[in-house]
Amino acid sequence: MAGPIATAGTAAPRTGAEAARDRGGYRPALSLLASLFFMWGFITVINNTLLPHLRSVFDLDYTQTTLIESVWFIAYFVASIPAAKLIERVGYQRALVTGLGIMALGTLGMILAAHRVSYAITLTALFVIASGITLLQVAANPYVAVVGPAESAPARLNLVQAFNSLGTTLAPLFGGYLILGRSASGNAAAGATLTPAERLADAQSVQLPYLIVAVVLVVLAAVIARFPLPAISGSGGITARAARAERAGLSLWRHRNLVLGVPAIFIYLIAEIGVSNLFINFVSQPEIGDLTHAQASRYLFLLWGGMMVGRFVGSYLMQRRPAETVLAGAAIGACAVMLVATFATGHLALWALISVGLFHAIMFPTIFTLGIRGLGPLTEEGAGLLIMAIAGGSLVVVQGWAADRYGLQHSFLITAACELYVLFYALWGCRTGAAARPAGV
Repeated sequence: MAGPIATAGTAAPRTGAEAARDRGGYRPALSLLASLFFMWGFITVINNTLLPHLRSVFDLDYTQTTLIESVWFIAYFVASIPAAKLIERVGYQRALVTGLGIMALGTLGMILAAHRVSYAITLTALFVIASGITLLQVAANPYVAVVGPAESAPARLNLVQAFNSLGTTLAPLFGGYLILGRSASGNAAAGATLTPAERLADAQSVQLPYLIVAVVLVVLAAVIARFPLPAISGSGGITARAARAERAGLSLWRHRNLVLGVPAIFIYLIAEIGVSNLFINFVSQPEIGDLTHAQASRYLFLLWGGMMVGRFVGSYLMQRRPAETVLAGAAIGACAVMLVATFATGHLALWALISVGLFHAIMFPTIFTLGIRGLGPLTEEGAGLLIMAIAGGSLVVVQGWAADRYGLQHSFLITAACELYVLFYALWGCRTGAAARPAGV
């Protein structure tokens, strides 16, 4: 790092010249960190093409298929607090390099799982990858939020999250071509049964994609290790080791925006992951799009592309409107299109489900920045709790169960209900008391 991270409350107030210098100084770091956001978005969404593939290889029902993704998000619950503790001990730069290394090990595990055609090794490898991403998220999200001016934090995090969406947009094309496009299951009609030889060949088709990803992760880790990331200082900045005496009288639970923000992210993730994981199966149905899985993956590209566009638009709007106002509008729009997707058929339902990406786009980064607003020296712990809440994605198995019991289309009523909590958070839950907010935050 460029230097130690100053302890909040001990740094001298910045002069106008220093503030101006800081505004320009963090931009190269943001550009590099945008590549991290890209990579974890890319790898996460490869799962969306991997799940229908594994469903065919292992002959799984919807509950078993979504259980695979549940294991992925359980890693967020398990690894978030240890990740926050690791950052306190080794700093942000080493934590980022460590996270990339853990992800690389997990991708190599996926190659082993494909070679052995092992469901158990697949689950373990995905858990390892997700643990590495958790470490990156705990480090990078709050870093981006506080490295620049506090008033522009939601716009700044939405901007770099747009590169996360660029990764999620390109991943379906990558996975569709190298996984679904090269497999028997990806080109078969819906409901077709594979022979044992086809299952074996399909399982091994994931080796090349994950080898490419592993190489990219190792190269990115080497670049991050040598890059001079700027230190974070000033009132309200992230602290590497805040003085115990200073923190003794502070409590996370006095911050309503955090206390209600944790379930907001947890519930939002149920909505986002439920849509993305079941998207290919949904649009492949005869009454919706009547597509093969390989063809459906191209429409998944549009879903994630909408999230990328939505984040750029959201970043622009938040420079002119309060972040909570933009979040409320997005929640209303998302709920409306999910009701259309639930009760309509044909291309109307298909395009309604695709359009939810535009509204989901700003939800995570905006809830995150509103959730850590005003935490001061408690920012690290608050960020850890918010990232832990990403484990809400593990409850996608509930939507899988609902799809098996009541039908895939009607399971999206769960998604519509999730949007209503986000609306509640935007209108009331994200408010902070003036007394709880330190100066400059």
